[in-house]
Amino acid sequence: MSTRTRKTAAALAATAALALFASACTGSTENAADDDPDAKTTLTLWHGWSAPSEVKAIQDNVKRFEAAHKNITVKVVGNMTDDKINQALRAGGSKAPDVVSSFTTDSVGKFCTSGAFVDLKPFLEKSKIDPAKVFHKPLLDYTQFEGNQCALPLLNDAYGLYYNIDAFEAAGITAPPKTWSEFEKVAQKLTKPKGGGYAQLGFMPNYHGYETTPMHYASQWSPTYFDADGKSNIAKDPAFAKMMTYQKGLVDKLGGFAKLEKYRNTFGDEWGAKHPFHTGQVAMQLDGEWRLGMAKDAGVKFRIGTAPLPVADDQVADYGKGYLSGTIMGIASTSKKQNAAWELVKYMTTDTAAVVAFSNGIRNVPSTIEALDSPDLKFDPAFKTFIDIAKHPKSSTTPANVDGGAYQVTFQDFGYQYEAGKVKDLQAGLEKTAKQIDTDIAKQK
Repeated sequence: MSTRTRKTAAALAATAALALFASACTGSTENAADDDPDAKTTLTLWHGWSAPSEVKAIQDNVKRFEAAHKNITVKVVGNMTDDKINQALRAGGSKAPDVVSSFTTDSVGKFCTSGAFVDLKPFLEKSKIDPAKVFHKPLLDYTQFEGNQCALPLLNDAYGLYYNIDAFEAAGITAPPKTWSEFEKVAQKLTKPKGGGYAQLGFMPNYHGYETTPMHYASQWSPTYFDADGKSNIAKDPAFAKMMTYQKGLVDKLGGFAKLEKYRNTFGDEWGAKHPFHTGQVAMQLDGEWRLGMAKDAGVKFRIGTAPLPVADDQVADYGKGYLSGTIMGIASTSKKQNAAWELVKYMTTDTAAVVAFSNGIRNVPSTIEALDSPDLKFDPAFKTFIDIAKHPKSSTTPANVDGGAYQVTFQDFGYQYEAGKVKDLQAGLEKTAKQIDTDIAKQK
């Protein structure tokens, strides 16, 4: 589990700023690696983890790598944001990292097209590794762009449903809902009004409600973000309109946007002990696998249940799927030690023992197919839900694009307008948003 900032609007906006990076990048995907991976050398690895347990987990993995590669020493630098990474890669030089780990999968499209990260395909081929046999498709979708595999997955995030078992039993609910129509009824049943607010809210549906982003919702309708020509598909694929219609209906049924926003403003920090699910302010929460450990660390008194998110009523056969994201790892094109850097990347992303050990230490979902089935993986039944979501053939992600994820910011901004009732014509709004996305992407090409 990581306390890192995930796909919030702020994080997405930061990745969109990578649009400035292409013209300033000093590297090139044409660079040929000619260093000797067996020579004595020191690599610099930058990553974003900062919590003591997380830093220890990555240090432990690095120590195992160094034990197997006596000639390579790894200098590890933690708590590095994407902004710091981008600045260092632009500047290059001896102080720039050789290997980079980023939490923001939306950066991949820009990392690939700008040449900031090298294409790993030649390295994979040299090592006789077929990524399609090592990783599930959604993970490859968010680590490559237009055939350029410039990153590899380093652990995985799977999103599902958390629920308060005690609150369920008190309301006479015997099982988590599998469809969105069932979910609506359960959320209403769990909601207890109090004055002008709530004693308990079944679920916070608003897009600012901690992980309830349009992208996380939409995955359960199996959307296609772009057509074969690379144009935005949000106005053409009915999945998006269905999702937004449902979400707006749920907002209205649970008290209306204004009332819900007032209640949301009483919530504690998303990454702290006073998260609304921890405190019982909400009985259900859309969240990733990390929430389980955080809830236990916060000393939550009630019993916690986990389940896949509901699916559209006409997709009940696909129940069990979910939205996937994760951490990525790549080699800086400015590095003069790319063959040695590849040994580190290969170890941390494809070695089953390394991936399993890191997963156990960080409490995130493993990223390789083999690691997901490893007997050495430690988890309790509640965590297994997220392992199963990661393995589900219909689980999906938001695709990488040249705009660094700005298309998601645009889509999300429209969602804020629609849920608040500021836009009445959904289809017209989607068409306008799709046009804006296409215009923005065209500027990056």
